Amino acid sequence: MTESVLGQPIYLDHNGTTPIASEAVSAMTPFMAEHFGNPSSSHSLGARAKDGVTEARGEVAALLGCEPHEIVFTSGGTESNNMVLKGLVDFRHPDKFHLITSSIEHPAILNPALFLGELGAQVTILPVDTEGVVDPDQVQRAMLPHTGLISIMLANNETGALQPIREIAQIARNHNIPLHTDAAQAVGKIPVRVGELGVDFLSVAGHKLYGPKGVGALYMREGLSLTPLMHGAGQEDGRRAGTENTILTAGLGAACRVARERLPRDGKEISGLRDRLQALLFDGIEDLVLNGPEQGRLPNTLNVSVPGLEGGRILSEIPDLMASTGAACHDQSVTLSHVLSAMGVSKKVGMGALRFSLGRRNSLLEIEAAAGAVINQVRRMRNDKKHRP
Repeated sequence: MTESVLGQPIYLDHNGTTPIASEAVSAMTPFMAEHFGNPSSSHSLGARAKDGVTEARGEVAALLGCEPHEIVFTSGGTESNNMVLKGLVDFRHPDKFHLITSSIEHPAILNPALFLGELGAQVTILPVDTEGVVDPDQVQRAMLPHTGLISIMLANNETGALQPIREIAQIARNHNIPLHTDAAQAVGKIPVRVGELGVDFLSVAGHKLYGPKGVGALYMREGLSLTPLMHGAGQEDGRRAGTENTILTAGLGAACRVARERLPRDGKEISGLRDRLQALLFDGIEDLVLNGPEQGRLPNTLNVSVPGLEGGRILSEIPDLMASTGAACHDQSVTLSHVLSAMGVSKKVGMGALRFSLGRRNSLLEIEAAAGAVINQVRRMRNDKKHRP
């Protein structure tokens, strides 16, 4: 391993997780000490804890543009996704349920979908185009009389590709089929308003928008119901049992408030840094390939490939640069990303994938240092490969 050329850590893996906002830490602190009551208790400590949960619910709802009672707190995006995919199935007759999803979904969608398929449900996994985008017409063609749910992510975690959720929502409404979107990567990075999207269910992950890990939310449109994933004392209006985690929900609420306030500024500033990084890398690395769309993607995400080299080896030689070779959940894998594979990316190109996902704290100096380090490392590796006996 070569010594770092950066001198200090540069974090470009915000799609993997984000640092916790100071406002979120401040919001959580009182519930770790003096406001420790159970929100279901009737005494004053319980009432204060309940107020904290109510306040956080309002902040999440304000960010998403919905009513507070349409928000269910969960342990994260994975639970939110599982609640929807499993909550609409009649497990006495799983064969009467048909699910439509896509080949670029996060494992928190694909694995529950495969589980349902093993039980007898019919699952249609749609392909994507070379930019990793689902075709709404294919969604319509996949519909069956017993289609019970469509689940398509809002933004892909690897390429940042935005999906045509509004168009899919119109198709779903025309056929009276519920639509769910996994918005874990989108919320806090771009404006996400459930009314404008037209979705019935939407998943949120706290640690993707500068909130704490271990907490998330599910938007459920008023009038819809799900069979609870967990049964118990009936918290969250009977939709998700278990004592409310006041500490983490307070952090999520604060993170959502900050995101709502910062979105216009963050989007412009971060996309500018991302575009600068992209320009530098393409200027400095011959044959570099962009994975995903040039335009319709998250403002913070850049996924590129260096053909003929392994992305993991490139990053391992730059220890102070914290980025990813694919989705963080399976970053140690040396197999081709399922997202890039679905896009038709060859193994030679896909194995050289590097995902850079920027955040609020990144500076232009960091971006230029990161680009220089990657360019130099690629040149070294290509030179070594060329002169290898």
